[in-house]
Amino acid sequence: MSGPAEEDTAVDASGDGEYVAPTSEPEDVERLLPEEAAAQGLTFADVLMRRRGDDHPGMLFEDSAWTWGQVVQESIDRAVVLRGLRSEGKPFHVGVLLENVPEYIFLIAAAGLAGATLVGINPTRRGAELAADIRGVDCDLILTDSVQGAVLDGLDTGVAADRIIDVDGARWRGLLAEAAGSEVPDVPEAHDPSRILLLTFTSGSTGAPKAVICSSGRLAALAAINHLSFVRDDVTYNSMPLFHGNAIFSCWAPSVYTGATFSMRRKFSASGFLPDVRRFGATFFNYVGRSLAYILAVEETPEEADTRLRTVFGTEAAPHDRDEFERRFGVRPIESYGSSEGGCIVSQTPDAPAQSLGRPPVFMDVRVLDDDGNECPPAGFDADGKITNAAAAIGELTTLNGAAMFEGYYKNPEATADRIDGEAYRTGDLAYRDADGFFYFAGRKGDWMRVDSENFSAAPVERILARFPGVSLVAVYPVPDPRTGDQVMATFQMLGGTAFDPAEFGRFLAAQPDLGTKWAPRFVRITDGIPVTATRKIDKPTLRRQSWVDAHTVYVGDTKSLEYTALDGPVREELLLEYAKYDRSPA
Repeated sequence: MSGPAEEDTAVDASGDGEYVAPTSEPEDVERLLPEEAAAQGLTFADVLMRRRGDDHPGMLFEDSAWTWGQVVQESIDRAVVLRGLRSEGKPFHVGVLLENVPEYIFLIAAAGLAGATLVGINPTRRGAELAADIRGVDCDLILTDSVQGAVLDGLDTGVAADRIIDVDGARWRGLLAEAAGSEVPDVPEAHDPSRILLLTFTSGSTGAPKAVICSSGRLAALAAINHLSFVRDDVTYNSMPLFHGNAIFSCWAPSVYTGATFSMRRKFSASGFLPDVRRFGATFFNYVGRSLAYILAVEETPEEADTRLRTVFGTEAAPHDRDEFERRFGVRPIESYGSSEGGCIVSQTPDAPAQSLGRPPVFMDVRVLDDDGNECPPAGFDADGKITNAAAAIGELTTLNGAAMFEGYYKNPEATADRIDGEAYRTGDLAYRDADGFFYFAGRKGDWMRVDSENFSAAPVERILARFPGVSLVAVYPVPDPRTGDQVMATFQMLGGTAFDPAEFGRFLAAQPDLGTKWAPRFVRITDGIPVTATRKIDKPTLRRQSWVDAHTVYVGDTKSLEYTALDGPVREELLLEYAKYDRSPA
């Protein structure tokens, strides 16, 4: 899966050196608005072929490097292989279950040339939930390896065993050897901007995950917008998972369009970040969630001030972490609100208040609407900065012209309809704006949460926790993380006479094969009666407001070791201090 590290690709194959910047003149990169890309009928195959024959460094990974011309040829070869593996009469949907390895990049590009749809399979899901994900998107072929593919063992994915191929195995290597040096396949559908190129899983307010559609034209437009102003001499660095939109939309696609060098790590590593950035000579990197916090937890060194970084872009970093990153690395991270759906983008500008989301781009008409579709008034604030008219100012974040930018959820018309209101795109998130037009996040309308940059619904977690012996009723919901995003909290109503055993609960979690890697509760509350509404539905807004700070019995857990202990006075005070440090409330 790795190519030769050639002398002219400017990377030291020994792994001990640092990147030497290319000496070529920067290319004048044309930037397109979405409507301009659409008017040209631009597809991602067109974007990729801009790099054919380009001897500029294209991709750096570990000790190997490829020119852009080599990246394109590797992609062409795989497009030919994929065409040969296509099943007649079935959707041409190829699932990929891999870490961030070059094979993944080649396959995304190959799908663009072959007329295939690449499905990014989320490896953090497990068991029946993972199998349902795969069946629901009509995968006919899965490409994985012996390590990642182990999570598929025994699952009913709907994909025949001989259609699950190990990309490190002899069969795949043989197919690539036969296709080596191929010409671009003649595939008319590869030049159709409306053809589905990517399906990326996300989760909403129900227990069923949704697969977001990204057409070839949309990915081409995201590349051509080049909203972070990449130039040819940039070196972009990605360690975020390729099954997420952030990695593809923010880093890889615009790198292809501009000819910037794309560098990549197999998976995120806080300790490996600085050595990678210095070694590759990275000028840009993208992040999600708590990535900055993990990087900042590594001991500070003088080398942090000696990098080529000029742009850092991502979502959900705490203001404190952005400030600290700027102090240590000399670069101010740019925050943005967005999603794989693409219907709403709000990004911070240099003049944006630290706690705000920022403002939308000029081509998006973003508003805050009440339940009747009327625009909410701007928020007012008191001397302490607290909002004074929350009931009137908080509404749903909505892009009035966003429906055209959202391509829907695959085979889920009901969920798609929930997002569309005429020409408007409804995010399902609550927000407010100030008098200067800056937007602020105010929570989520749906029953879902975001933990360490993973979105998931409470419903499948509740189904798993309901198996715990002695539980009568369970509710799962998000509570604020001290820095950013959410933490999982569960409230148990136990059967009469049954005591909660925290050690037994930890062992129970460890034995659940379908428990996602982010799903273990951080807090577990035990109560005699879970609050319900007049219609006997669990009153989750009340549970969220109470969080873990009320007087009921609460346990706090290490979500890695799955060890739970009572949330006593000293531990509680330590947690409250952590929330105060980052200006966040636990409820």
